[in-house]
Amino acid sequence: MTISTRTEAPPGRLGRTLIRLMMRPAWIASCVPLGARFRLVTLEGAALKGAPWTPGQKIQVAMGSAFLARTYTPMDWDAGQGRTRILGYAHGEGPGSDWLRSLAPGAQCDVFGPRASLNAAHLAGPLVVFGDETSIGLAAALAAHDPARSLACIFEVSDLKEAEAVVERLGLSRAALFRKAADETHLDTIGEAFSSLAGAGASFMLTGRAAAIQKLRHELKRRAVAPRRILAKAYWAQGKTGLD
Repeated sequence: MTISTRTEAPPGRLGRTLIRLMMRPAWIASCVPLGARFRLVTLEGAALKGAPWTPGQKIQVAMGSAFLARTYTPMDWDAGQGRTRILGYAHGEGPGSDWLRSLAPGAQCDVFGPRASLNAAHLAGPLVVFGDETSIGLAAALAAHDPARSLACIFEVSDLKEAEAVVERLGLSRAALFRKAADETHLDTIGEAFSSLAGAGASFMLTGRAAAIQKLRHELKRRAVAPRRILAKAYWAQGKTGLD
């Protein structure tokens, strides 16, 4: 998931009107590199004050137009100060990833949300969050919001060393990392781990890559995990952009 700013080509008249009516202006207060591809970004702005937020909700950031945006899961939201944080991951080429790599404090952006996306309150028992690099911010939000709840995180990642540093920095002590395999065999190992977790009464939040979610959801169904114990949200799919 990527984020962009008003430094893109200026929007047309309709786009400017929609941005003014629907979005909250904000600016980049800080950007902390957490490895080569991760950025911990703090957004601030008076328009962010008083916004209701719960962990798992999403924001969308306009990329120069109200008709083109990228979606993020806030890690936290200080409604009193008008401040939120997101974990950005530059996973490829494109304007959003390019912006993350060259990010500087003071840049402006327009934010739509927060809005409903995933709600862990609907899931009973211990919680398992599956995802990839784009899901780590969600897990951090859930862990910080309800530290008393048992939370296990399972992430498929491209770079184990980089991801290990990020989850350690964010305090995700129960995070298991699996290197992505071209033949998807790592998902078989994750599916086996799901078996013991399901037997302990855990609920599952499946996020990140669409193909991985599809395979693991099928595995949970095969193991007779009730649908009410599963939430799924694809953040991206190979060859597609702008998944919400």
